Amino acid sequence: MSTVTYTVKGMTCGHCVSSVKEEVSEVAGVTSVEVDLASGLLTVDSDGPVDAAKIVAAVEEAGYEVANQ
Repeated sequence: MSTVTYTVKGMTCGHCVSSVKEEVSEVAGVTSVEVDLASGLLTVDSDGPVDAAKIVAAVEEAGYEVANQ
């Protein structure tokens, strides 16, 4: 089990949160996704190490940006 936290820029509403959760949930190995709109934090739980580039790509597919990547 692995947990990694990212900061997502550009989210402004509940729909933004839903979009990010939906895209990141589709990444292979991801078991749980939590998004906090107020802080922009994206917490990803997985059953093993997940390539950070895949998480970043999923966030970008949703239309947002991961800070400090």
